[in-house]
Amino acid sequence: MAQIIQWFPGHMAKAFRLMRENLKLVDVAFELVDARIPDSSRNPEVDKLIGGKPRLLIMTKADLADPEQTRQWKAKFESDGHTVLVLDTRDPRTPQLVTKAARRAVEAKTAAQLARGIQDQPIRAMITGIPNVGKSTLLNHLVMKNVAPTADRPGVTKKVAWLKTPTKLELLDSPGVLWPKFEDQAIGMKLALTGAVKDTIFSKDEAALFLISFFRDYRPEAIVARYHLEENAFEQDNVQILLAITNKLGFKDDYDKASERLLNDLRKGKLGAFTLDEL
Repeated sequence: MAQIIQWFPGHMAKAFRLMRENLKLVDVAFELVDARIPDSSRNPEVDKLIGGKPRLLIMTKADLADPEQTRQWKAKFESDGHTVLVLDTRDPRTPQLVTKAARRAVEAKTAAQLARGIQDQPIRAMITGIPNVGKSTLLNHLVMKNVAPTADRPGVTKKVAWLKTPTKLELLDSPGVLWPKFEDQAIGMKLALTGAVKDTIFSKDEAALFLISFFRDYRPEAIVARYHLEENAFEQDNVQILLAITNKLGFKDDYDKASERLLNDLRKGKLGAFTLDEL
């Protein structure tokens, strides 16, 4: 039986309550999604929470995603009526790009304020997203100093906090939040592969087999080249391929260790740019 992946610790439930209480204080919600899983990383509970509030949908980690798939997803989100920004959060232009996009997202409210003689007001935004989507990295870029803790693992930010930027944004940071139950376990596995859930709550070898299955249809040559496999390696089943990778890595029969290496290589972009959610 396939493993059931679920992760909803208490601080996430608390974060939802605080976000709900503070939503009325903001002009716009910044919804961050991982460009490698642009659909699977959209929290349906956050979507319901934001409702009709203006939103800026920011696709993070675009440097790690398939650029053609990113283009298609951006067009899809825009056709759904969202203001969308595709972002490599290491880009030095990030503060200007985000501020400009935020102004587009709230231009109706700004026009109404100008009509009443109110001008040059800071934009107040709530930043939301799943764990490890790049919120803290983005915040540090926007504030232009290290104010938010960052780490390549989920669950680092645990509380809600307001931060000001030099570009007249006032940002409400919040912890990364998942939702209580994944109806589709493929979504759970995609979240696991990209580091949105803690590595201790899922089986590494099952995740590695899911990864191999994806690359079988997507780009098998990336696996073959990275681990120096035989050219016909994908004529075998996924378990045999994992064992072959384990052997090539010199791990003997320690396929758990090989599985961990596969996951780390995927997350660091060593298997090339990829998008697990395809249109």
